[in-house]
Amino acid sequence: MCGSHDNTILLKNQMFKLFKSVIFSLNMSFLSEIPDVHFNRPLFCGVLANTMLSTVPGVSGAGPSPDKTLLTPILDAELISHGIITSSPVKPNTPTGCPTPATITRAMMSLLEMRPLFVNAGLRHRPTVPCLDMNGEAGGDPRTGDAVPDAAILFQNGEETGKFLSGLCDLLVIGESVPGGTTTALCVLLALGYQAQVSSSFVDNPVSLKEAIAREAVSRIRNDKISDPLDVIRYTGDPMMPVVAGIAKTFTGELFLAGGTQMLAVAAVMRGLGISLPSVVTTKYVGDDSSANVQGLALQIGAKIYFVDPGFGDLGHRGLARYCIGEVKEGMGAGGAMLLAHLCGHSPEKIRNAILSTVNGYA
Repeated sequence: MCGSHDNTILLKNQMFKLFKSVIFSLNMSFLSEIPDVHFNRPLFCGVLANTMLSTVPGVSGAGPSPDKTLLTPILDAELISHGIITSSPVKPNTPTGCPTPATITRAMMSLLEMRPLFVNAGLRHRPTVPCLDMNGEAGGDPRTGDAVPDAAILFQNGEETGKFLSGLCDLLVIGESVPGGTTTALCVLLALGYQAQVSSSFVDNPVSLKEAIAREAVSRIRNDKISDPLDVIRYTGDPMMPVVAGIAKTFTGELFLAGGTQMLAVAAVMRGLGISLPSVVTTKYVGDDSSANVQGLALQIGAKIYFVDPGFGDLGHRGLARYCIGEVKEGMGAGGAMLLAHLCGHSPEKIRNAILSTVNGYA
């Protein structure tokens, strides 16, 4: 990967940094800004969870039907781990032929020859790949009761996981797969007092539906005078949020939260808890979403955010080009996985070619 363990480690690191600086100077348009990070042992981690909000018709496009969105995190993990979906006879494309973000993350893991780590924060169904289990349950509907009753325990389990991961790696990229998670993000952000508009996997963001759900959820919080960030998650979040916030609190290396408004919601929770904020990374397609206020939201929270522009409109692949019109946009840490590959010395051209080769394999 990116480190060396023999007697020439210092020379190799110096040469590698020089190589990275040349690549970056030639390809600055791939990243909105170049992170100043130093590392030898990188790791990609995918946090998997469900919220029952994804089963509300019209909320999530991350699945062929509302009920089947509950399987999406498991299928994403299978694809990234094995290169194929093993538990269902489906291809990793939307009905319009747009490759899912997990195909992008899979391509990056193959390019890096990296084995990702998966964390089960709270799934409705048993995962089919090895996972660190946080002993969480799927998130409930925040309109009718507590969405994450064990939020405080999940946060503590995340803290323990962050300490553990600090001994394994010095650069950690955390992605997520939580269908319906932009709606829980909206609920949490509004409850914490932010002027938030969240993104969507749909081309046409179901803004009115999300806002209606959020109004009901936040009204419970207001009525009960809830202000503690973990209590806000308990009332109206999803299991991914406290786990990632806990990991981020105790992880001692370089950390990127890979995702758009969902990871900004985690950053908002962290700010409310007085925890130093890690950087956030997402795709240009999330940043360009006019129905969301990603960049403005990052400024409100005080989170540094990076944008990756993979140039999918220039690859000659009709499905990937749909990212440019606002379909899918991001997910399963895809933006962070591309950033990680770039930080490890791979050029934008090599990254794009790896993605194109991978998605063509599922045609």
